[in-house]
Amino acid sequence: MKAVQFTEHGGRDVIEYGDYPDPEAERGEVVVDVKAAALNHLDIWTRRGMPILDLEMPHIPGSDMAGVVHEVGEGVTRFEPGDRVALIAGVAGDDTEFSRKGDPTLSHDYHLIGEHVRGVHAEYACVPASNLVPVPDGVEWEVAGSASLVFQTAWRMLVDRGELRPGESVLVLGASGGVGHAAVQIADHAGAEVYATASTDEKLAYAEECGADHTINYAENDFAAKIREMTDKRGVDMVVDHIGAETYQDSLKSLRKGGRIVTCGATTGPNPNAGLNRIFWKQLSVIGSTMATPGQADEALKLVWDGTFEPRIRDVLPMSEAARAHEMLENREGFGKVVLIPDSEL
Repeated sequence: MKAVQFTEHGGRDVIEYGDYPDPEAERGEVVVDVKAAALNHLDIWTRRGMPILDLEMPHIPGSDMAGVVHEVGEGVTRFEPGDRVALIAGVAGDDTEFSRKGDPTLSHDYHLIGEHVRGVHAEYACVPASNLVPVPDGVEWEVAGSASLVFQTAWRMLVDRGELRPGESVLVLGASGGVGHAAVQIADHAGAEVYATASTDEKLAYAEECGADHTINYAENDFAAKIREMTDKRGVDMVVDHIGAETYQDSLKSLRKGGRIVTCGATTGPNPNAGLNRIFWKQLSVIGSTMATPGQADEALKLVWDGTFEPRIRDVLPMSEAARAHEMLENREGFGKVVLIPDSEL
């Protein structure tokens, strides 16, 4: 088969689209004929390399995909060849303390397909059957292959970890990106008053289409000062900050007393000044969130499949142009998801 792959960490020049051994399903596994596979910023960090990563090379990136079941391994009963499926990328052992309690994201061995192990940006992908969900007929492949990671992440972050309630106010940073545009839609669906930041008027208009009630151009404004102005100095109940060091202090400043930050990432760096004085004086909460449980993912994706939520697609490219897709994410070109299609499907 053909697969996106790299043999060393580095810039976009390490990405190749070439031959890779065909996968075979072992016990509990399913081989999927991939129809569409989206990129996430996680793919950028994995390609560049991180201290926690020790990958078997060559590595295939990719944590989002949808396709048709091609082969099932021994013991698989949930799926059969011809079924339409999408990937849930988080993997944990079955017999850990937190898996038994219903939250495998807290397991000590929790890891992600595409980040810690071989991913799915290929013509065929072999994954555990437990990491697949059915895709209803009528859902377009580009939608099915781009929704899972960002919508399950945003759902757990806002609804479960953040306990967002109707009537509350929430500020979503980077609202034109993958997690950002999912968070805007989920917050709007939850009945919140949604504030959103982006860097251009075009992206702000896009955030409004997704459900934002108020928008702030962070390239032209101090968003924390604007939030104080727009809320009559009160601040918002929740800030969704997956940006990191660059925005963290202003996120704290944007909160009302007793407010909370929810975060699932740190694109601009993991180690901001902690701001403990502001945290204890204003009685703020900083809440981390990673991916979602299978049940939470099912809740979020059910609302994608029925059209309530929509993963917006900024571009669809052949897998042979994966380097260009990485460039679009790195340069923050456009808004929404970038989707790869195996060249053999075009």
